[in-house]
Amino acid sequence: MKFQIEDVTVYFPYDHIYPEQYSYMVELKRALDAKGHCLLEMPTGTGKTIALLSLITSYTISKPQGAIKLIYCTRTVHEMEKTLAELKLLHNYQVKHLGPAAKILAIGLSSRKNLCVNPNVLEANNRDSVDAACRKRTASWVRALAAENPNVETCEFFENYERAASGAVLPPGDLRAYGKEKGWCPYFLARHMVQLANVVVYSYQYLLDPKVAGIISKEMQKESVVVFDEAHNIDNVCIEALSVSVRRQTLDGASRNISRIEQEINRFKATDANRLRDEYKRLVNGLALSGNLPGSDSWLSNPALPDDILREAVPGNIRRAEHFLHVLRRLLQYLTVRLDTENVEKESPISFVASINNQAGIDQKTLKFCYDRLHSLMLTLEITDTDEFLHVQTICDFATLVGTYSRGFSIIIEPFDERMPHIPDPVLQLSCHDASLAIKPVFDRFQSVVITSGTLSPIDLYPRLLNFHPVVSRSFKMSLTRDCICPMVLTRGSDQLPVSTKFDMRSDPGVVRNYGKLLVEMVSIVPDGIVCFFVSYSYMDGIINTWNESGLLKEIMQHKLVFIETQDVVETTLALDNYRRACDCGRGAVFFSVARGKVAEGIDFDRHYGRLVIMFGVPFQYTLSKILLARLEYLRDTFQIKEGDFLTFDALRQAAQCVGRVIRSKADYGMMIFADKRYSRHDKRSKLPGWILSHLRDAHLNLSTDMALHIAREFLRKMAQPYDKTGSSGKKTLLSQEDLEKMDDSGKQAMLY
Repeated sequence: MKFQIEDVTVYFPYDHIYPEQYSYMVELKRALDAKGHCLLEMPTGTGKTIALLSLITSYTISKPQGAIKLIYCTRTVHEMEKTLAELKLLHNYQVKHLGPAAKILAIGLSSRKNLCVNPNVLEANNRDSVDAACRKRTASWVRALAAENPNVETCEFFENYERAASGAVLPPGDLRAYGKEKGWCPYFLARHMVQLANVVVYSYQYLLDPKVAGIISKEMQKESVVVFDEAHNIDNVCIEALSVSVRRQTLDGASRNISRIEQEINRFKATDANRLRDEYKRLVNGLALSGNLPGSDSWLSNPALPDDILREAVPGNIRRAEHFLHVLRRLLQYLTVRLDTENVEKESPISFVASINNQAGIDQKTLKFCYDRLHSLMLTLEITDTDEFLHVQTICDFATLVGTYSRGFSIIIEPFDERMPHIPDPVLQLSCHDASLAIKPVFDRFQSVVITSGTLSPIDLYPRLLNFHPVVSRSFKMSLTRDCICPMVLTRGSDQLPVSTKFDMRSDPGVVRNYGKLLVEMVSIVPDGIVCFFVSYSYMDGIINTWNESGLLKEIMQHKLVFIETQDVVETTLALDNYRRACDCGRGAVFFSVARGKVAEGIDFDRHYGRLVIMFGVPFQYTLSKILLARLEYLRDTFQIKEGDFLTFDALRQAAQCVGRVIRSKADYGMMIFADKRYSRHDKRSKLPGWILSHLRDAHLNLSTDMALHIAREFLRKMAQPYDKTGSSGKKTLLSQEDLEKMDDSGKQAMLY
């Protein structure tokens, strides 16, 4: 269907549109017109992705003079594939209506591990090894050697791509399959095409992590719209991008790396001393990073943000390679002494840098240049197996960040993990507390940034956490023909004992028994799949153990099969696969999972795979964590966000993320049970997304197990009745093109608000 939103003709590839999709597009257009940033919360399963893609591509078609590029950031490869599939459908529809004028180039960029087609490179087991294996075959000096000596191994796919160069054109379809057929390297082809594409789909890290963004995203033009999809955890992604941990293993590995670099330097001195002399001259002129490296040579970029990198000559005391190694050795020695501590220590970067200066004689400016100096040295020494040098790279990362930033960071040294105090495992962490640091360059550089997800409540906290001013900030409700969501708050068991995972109550046998009884009752009446989320792996292990001993697990197994998420990815994938098979064949199953785990973040339990989700407890973070306490203190002092407010907000966005897994479309239905007495308190409950709260009735706020059972029976009986999908009685929930044309302005306004 196609329709007008003010001066833009929107091409939408389906015959019907939800009212909230229309409202979403109107708000999005307002933000694009204002060239500003926006925050939009839209319920899960209401077609957020296709609404975004249709409006932004149609906006570009309607205004060809101000063509904008769309950069769509997702969290997982699975989400990336779904987005590209929607885009393909939309593109075919637009080309059918508009002809070749609507043609666009869209590309999904992933890591070498996902895109590489060279079987010898893919033998490596992890991402870093694949990257290194690729460099060993594609670095410019390796290829120069291969030209003289045919026995040196290169990558035929890369060589073929280089020969085609600017003639390398992309066809529609799968990049890897095309790469194999043509004999071209899909990874470098995608990297080359990123600059020319109208739509780029890739991971958050490619924009937020300065090390990766410096290589991939530095060429992106300002006239771009950046979309962060499923962005409820965006503050955590920003913080992780600028945090570094150093352990004993890191220091030992770095020490080995330095010895190996020293051997290489001595080898070059004997065979090619001019190379080291040239590098020295280049560093004197401040051209260490002239930025003209071929794509195959560029290693990770500087870990500091682009605006904070000094544009000046490298300090004299680390220009010579051997002097730089002496500095690194002194730094390692200093860090080894600091790690050898009995007590937890917390320090600001300023005092830490002063202490390094006093005890190791390394000043702040030298620290700042560590990463760039290492990068330059690795290129001069023509080192290709970068995966072997990850430890020394981490140390230089740490040095550069600690030398660059004085605010928004702390250095925390812990002699052991508090949860296992008898095992010495010292760790030194440079932890970033300010999420706005990593995302600031994105807000400053691009004309519109859209942050969207199904759980952004309370929506007013995100502008404060990320320190920006959105021009549009809206939370949308779900328009339904029937109440297909049934949230309930269960505060007590059938014996009227309160249930909660509060620290002093969680191991109470009464609570564990009531949680087990609730599940036993529910498996007997709910068809197909049930998903249970626990607050942590340790709590889940303990509670399942107790249920097993008391025979409750056996009772559950009489009705449904039980599958459990573990910390092992392969085991969990297998468990999920079998869970789906059990639901498909009608046996029914229960899946035990953990909030903040992989399943809670990325797996959908739509249709019969999830008819009920139970959230056992409130998933607060481990509140005694030193890093969390330091971050809370920073948020309180800098952004005036109270500790309690942030912790509650963080726990409830995780809970909402977990329970939101069951509804993936409007024809779907499911129940949500929040099993903890704390959810009945208004200050906790009010932080849930509006689309869940609008279905949470007052009568469902303080239930015991038997009352919840009664409500569940009624709900399931009601859902079994036939219903009208378009909702013609009263309010329409599916609009056709005619409905939109018939509606006058007042009708559209009523729909928006």
